[in-house]
Amino acid sequence: MQGKALKAKAETAVYVGIDTSKAWLDVYLHPIGHAFRVPNTKEGLRQLCRELTGLGVALIVVEATGKLQRLAHRMLSQAGFPVAVVNPYRSRKLADVLGQLAKTDKIDARVLALYAQLINPQATPVPNKVLAELQELVLARQALKADETASINRLAAAECSYLKTQFKRMIANIARQIAGLETRIKTLIDSDARLRHRYDILISIKGIGPTVAATLVACLSELGVLNRGQIALLVGVAPVNCDSGEMRGQRHIKGGRAHVRNALYMAAVAAIRCNPGLKAFYARLKKEGKAAKVALTAVMRKLAVLANTLIHEDRHWEPIHA
Repeated sequence: MQGKALKAKAETAVYVGIDTSKAWLDVYLHPIGHAFRVPNTKEGLRQLCRELTGLGVALIVVEATGKLQRLAHRMLSQAGFPVAVVNPYRSRKLADVLGQLAKTDKIDARVLALYAQLINPQATPVPNKVLAELQELVLARQALKADETASINRLAAAECSYLKTQFKRMIANIARQIAGLETRIKTLIDSDARLRHRYDILISIKGIGPTVAATLVACLSELGVLNRGQIALLVGVAPVNCDSGEMRGQRHIKGGRAHVRNALYMAAVAAIRCNPGLKAFYARLKKEGKAAKVALTAVMRKLAVLANTLIHEDRHWEPIHA
């Protein structure tokens, strides 16, 4: 009876917000105003699909919460519902705009439903199994590299011989794990013709090595689809205006995917040494008085745009000969 009542009440498009946790999915239906909870399991999601069928669902929004939203994203998409996975920072900002200071799972689900209606983000495609595993491996490698750097710094600061021995063992163990991940990453890329083709295009660019190319393939699947401004903004290397009235503030980069940006930083450092065009571009900016960090960010932006163009045009990079 409750389901029939909901379907009768849903005369307009219904927007669904889902707050995910390890055990539960808190669901809010807007503008119906109905909230409920189901287990974050396959059976719970089958129940949710039955609840949503016939309601005229226009969009479902879930937050990106590591791996907790993956099952819901996959099963709801397979059931034919449009699902957008959004940045939690942005949905929290909407809650602030709405004056919603309290935070509970039910409130978060409602804010996500309102986000779906007001912002109307595009549905997020479900990554295929190989790409999903590749993303996980690439991010795990980045985390291990951070651990390796921290352990090396601790070793340099240590005076106790016992600690030095322990840190050396940790560093050696981390190095073995990183090598294993890199082998698996290469195997996965080689196993998928499309991913391997994109990887080959990216690695043809002087300055982009195997690690950066794998990161872009795994974590920036939008390459070749967006325009130059959109791809720069997505990576977080586009200067953002800060103007008011007649005041023209400094432009700063903001937001974007930090793990991709970090990889591009390393590529930019290499490119200003080995890529003639980018080396000259960097030198020109420095000569014009730009700070080294600003000039290097501009090189990162050039690399992102170049990678986007090459993937779109389906061609390898070739040096420009004078």
